[in-house]
Amino acid sequence: MANQKSFLSKISKNSKMGFLNYGIVLLFFVVITILRSTGTLSNTMNGQLIPICSYIIVALALNLVVGISGELSLGHAGFMSIGAFSGVVISGALKYSGFANPVMRLVTAIVVGAFIAAIAGILIGIPVLRLRGDYLAIVTLAFGEIIKNVLNCLYVGVDENGLHFSVTDEVHMDMAANGKTLIKGPQGAVGVEKIATFVAGIILLFVVLFIIQNLVNSRTGRAIMAIRDNRIAAEASGINVTKYKMVAFVTSAAIAGAAGALYGLNFSTIVPKKFDFNTSILILVFVVLGGIGNLTGTIIAAALLTVLPELLREFQDYRMLAYAIVLILVMIATNNEKIRSLWKRFFSKKDKEEQKA
Repeated sequence: MANQKSFLSKISKNSKMGFLNYGIVLLFFVVITILRSTGTLSNTMNGQLIPICSYIIVALALNLVVGISGELSLGHAGFMSIGAFSGVVISGALKYSGFANPVMRLVTAIVVGAFIAAIAGILIGIPVLRLRGDYLAIVTLAFGEIIKNVLNCLYVGVDENGLHFSVTDEVHMDMAANGKTLIKGPQGAVGVEKIATFVAGIILLFVVLFIIQNLVNSRTGRAIMAIRDNRIAAEASGINVTKYKMVAFVTSAAIAGAAGALYGLNFSTIVPKKFDFNTSILILVFVVLGGIGNLTGTIIAAALLTVLPELLREFQDYRMLAYAIVLILVMIATNNEKIRSLWKRFFSKKDKEEQKA
């Protein structure tokens, strides 16, 4: 018994917060499962479950850049769109080729979406990560808008000869008569088979939490935070600033791409306009309201703010006004020094009690 207490007293604060994050996600899954099994969960709320998981994941990805790396990025909607449309194309191509297993298609789509988004992160990160502050935010914002406009011009189809790509129109894709168009330019992806599930969203969320928390607590994570706290001192200590910033940025892009693939395969139709500047700002709001660098707060904020507009739908025309007021109140509360001091005092008190025990 004494050995168990001494072991628990040695668990770091970061590990405790990590277990807390896993516990919150697990509790969310258990509660939703009970509500769905008893039939008390409305159809509207049931339809919001996968978007909630997707937005939590992409918010955690952005927090890795904004909170852990200390850089402001406004292009995560672009990475999310890359993952979404890549996942739709891969899933459709696999189904056309006779690969009917939806679970394997979903896993493949998520992996491919993450991989392609990571490549995009490398391409944009090489020239951009040498910039700082507002300049980085402007360039990543432009990147998101470029991706949206490219997708508006993109046509993708599949037939027995493989995938076909065009930036003019689907007539010139030279597909066979039994081919299928997967992406139709401004119309987006139409007729998508909805294979994303809530269980898959929860599993992906656990995987993302594991990756981010282990990265933050690793030697690489400490180097990234050292660069955030004092770039000049980090460079003087021999830390390769560009390398570690690239690691954080590319990891974040890959996670956002995986979230996009999960999100895209939850709808029968998905359009590029969905992933515009407003979506990037919405994701940033999740991070800011949850607390920059605070993974627990990000999870809670993303979940609540995703479902809040639906909960306020009964107010009709005043719905978005009520939503804005709630955002303002939450912002005031999270930036209140008294609330912060009470929160810190609560956790420091728990740590002292465990050490005494």
